[in-house]
Amino acid sequence: MPAAVAALRDDLPAIAGELTDRLRAELPSYARVPPELLTLRVTRAVDRGLGVVARLCAAGDADALPVAARGTGGDPAVPVTAVGAIGDTVPVDDVIHAYRTGVDVVWSRFGAEMAARQATPEELLAIGEQVWSWAGAMTLRIVRRRALRDARAETRPGSAEGRLGAYVRLLLTTPADPAVVRAFAGKPGTARLPFRARATSGATALTAVVRSLRPWLAVDAAGEPMVTTVDGDAAGLLTGRPSALCRNLVVGLGVAVAAHDLAEEFTAASRAVQTAVAFGMAGVFTCDELGLRAAVTQTPVLGELLVRQRLAPLHERGDDGAQLEEAVTAYLEHGLRLEAAARTLFVHPNTLRNRLRRFEEVSGTSLRDPGDLAEVWWALAHQRVHGRPAAVMPPARDR
Repeated sequence: MPAAVAALRDDLPAIAGELTDRLRAELPSYARVPPELLTLRVTRAVDRGLGVVARLCAAGDADALPVAARGTGGDPAVPVTAVGAIGDTVPVDDVIHAYRTGVDVVWSRFGAEMAARQATPEELLAIGEQVWSWAGAMTLRIVRRRALRDARAETRPGSAEGRLGAYVRLLLTTPADPAVVRAFAGKPGTARLPFRARATSGATALTAVVRSLRPWLAVDAAGEPMVTTVDGDAAGLLTGRPSALCRNLVVGLGVAVAAHDLAEEFTAASRAVQTAVAFGMAGVFTCDELGLRAAVTQTPVLGELLVRQRLAPLHERGDDGAQLEEAVTAYLEHGLRLEAAARTLFVHPNTLRNRLRRFEEVSGTSLRDPGDLAEVWWALAHQRVHGRPAAVMPPARDR
């Protein structure tokens, strides 16, 4: 692991350049920052971020996480942080987007270096869980700092609707600070379920979400629903789990908690939405209910490694390999029921049985081994969510 971190430090200018280009392309607020200043801040922040990865690798256990999240003094190690001339002059949603993009870039490069050094899936999963947990903690720290600054400056929306939205957004994105909460809306209420909702197609309309979830929405003293928008999604507080089907929405839920724990549970609700959307699902979910699907979306480096181990031999065989991959995908999607899978492929069960046998021979996998079966499922799920890793893309003439 130290060798992988050292390799990234050697390639720091290229990594910082890639991240700077992405931020300027994706965020107009960052495109307006002078290029030299943005490059300087990104380079310094990436260097600090690599320091955090190095400390996590050296510690080798979860005890390193709180130390990394709190920091050892100085600014948080975030790509284009919320501190200084940049972070204080752009929308906080853009700061969070920039931060997450930076973590994604650095972690992807780190994962590639680890894979090149034959790291095991267990090693990548262990460090990945720590890095992404640290990333979530630092995201909350960014938002908290901005909320504290705005509260001290008494910068609140003028309308009652705007004040309620600001209060709800504060509760969902910031570990509750009593002084800040009082500055926006007085004492927090009883335990509520934080939620995040997104339309299954098209833009998410807040009014449509309110209409669908009205029976379960928490309300303030004036009877107004406690909802707002976060990064284009609807978000807010519920009094209970919706019992409606919500066919047109993906709703992620946390558990019912008091105000000081809402931010952590809203992060879990956000992960549930991201996961369900990636797998084309609709309805109401918690992260626990999504099981390994959540791990697939949050640990792409591990998925890439499994694709190389389990599916790369198929990719080298062109159309024949694609047919075998289609066969095992149908087999898994139909709960290992051969006849049902064969019907969806319009082939005889014996034909499917033969393709599954060839899949085992080509991939070196046993579909009767639970461990192998789980890794094949993970590799296929990774391809669905993230696409094939570049290293195993077929040649242009085969695509």
